[in-house]
Amino acid sequence: MAFVCVNAVLMSGRGTWITARCDWTVGELKRQAQNSLQTGRGILVSSSGEFLRDEENLLDAGVKMGDIVSLHLREVHIAATTNAFCAVLGDGRVVTWGDSKYGGDCSSVGKLLKDVKHIAASFAAFAAILSNGSVVAWGNSGFGGNIGPVAHQLGNVERIIASCGAFAAICADGSVVTWGHGSHGGDSRAVQHRLRHVQEIHAAHMSFAAIIDDGSVVTWGNPLHGGDSSAVEDSLRNVHTIEATNGAFAAIRSDGSVVTWGQSKQGGDSRAVQHSLQNVRNIKASPGAFAALLVNGSVVTWGHSDHGGDSSSVKDQLVDVQQLEASFGAFAAVLGDGSVVTWGNPHYGSNSDWVQDQLKHVRQVVASDGAFAAIRRDGTVVTWGNPAQGGDSKAVQEELRNVRHIQASRRAFTAILENGSLVTWGDALSGGDSSSLQRELRSHL
Repeated sequence: MAFVCVNAVLMSGRGTWITARCDWTVGELKRQAQNSLQTGRGILVSSSGEFLRDEENLLDAGVKMGDIVSLHLREVHIAATTNAFCAVLGDGRVVTWGDSKYGGDCSSVGKLLKDVKHIAASFAAFAAILSNGSVVAWGNSGFGGNIGPVAHQLGNVERIIASCGAFAAICADGSVVTWGHGSHGGDSRAVQHRLRHVQEIHAAHMSFAAIIDDGSVVTWGNPLHGGDSSAVEDSLRNVHTIEATNGAFAAIRSDGSVVTWGQSKQGGDSRAVQHSLQNVRNIKASPGAFAALLVNGSVVTWGHSDHGGDSSSVKDQLVDVQQLEASFGAFAAVLGDGSVVTWGNPHYGSNSDWVQDQLKHVRQVVASDGAFAAIRRDGTVVTWGNPAQGGDSKAVQEELRNVRHIQASRRAFTAILENGSLVTWGDALSGGDSSSLQRELRSHL
């Protein structure tokens, strides 16, 4: 039996020589490289920059004696619908868990889900961009889980954005393809002629807003929920980013001013605070209210008070704010000293008094519908809010060490640890229980 010697190297330059049989597959070579280098799963890339497919044998893949192949390691990426999670593993494969009616079962398209670059999630469906720019979707077809009608248009896709029931894909040439529930923005025919040179798309519950390369904005979807911006069209110039509640949009212009439209009770009317909306750095939204972080570290809020639109009770504490996060009805602000300030509806996590002594050295906060999870600088996690929606993490506290990132569904959380493993908690039917997948997940580390 013939053999080849191959040098498998990481991006850091660390490598290992592997003696492989010529009838090995690329996947076998990759597993040997991962074991020797003690890494998680990744993708092998040839010296010419081509991705090597696991199922190919080494001869067919063109691997020769003395070749150098790169082992590319990618971070685990998590996305969530209302009641399910999807993880893109280091080798570009996908695992799902949670309610199958909300995308928690991808078995119908499992064979297509290889070399996945990115995942987007609507209310009840997922859409994946593959490395070749094509798209695979699954979940509830009424919420975008079926790309059949537009499959032939979905090539060279670079980004996908989701509303509640529809998806919008930005292609490499700046054009846009939409699918899913028509009244949620899945039908963009009325504005297709304007969707050229699109830079970004942002979504409310039932509508989309696209930023064109000249700084103008095009909207579509339900006109009562932000899909009609004609009343402020003349003001939508030099826009660089947009944030959305369920039924309204807020656009930040290059001069730091803000333009709003849509449902007035959900933040579409900002006249009461317009004088304060200057030098805005970014905006965070709950389903019914906005919170704007200004350059000086202060915060301006507007919208429905039951959704966090009134921050007057904590105004004096909102100094040197670094990050804002929103649940269904409350906000949390991370300050420069690592402490946290909360406000809004107590049913949705606004009361953090009982964990305030633990909310020190916080670097990031993530929210489900009714609870918050704070990642501290030492990689530990503090949770509060509705216990049924992830506010109680006692059962997994010992596992929540070296946490890198947290993703939330409406009622559960998933934490990604530094070693790529996952820890879940919250409502089991919403993805809070991943026990059935843990063996498979560990095999991908």
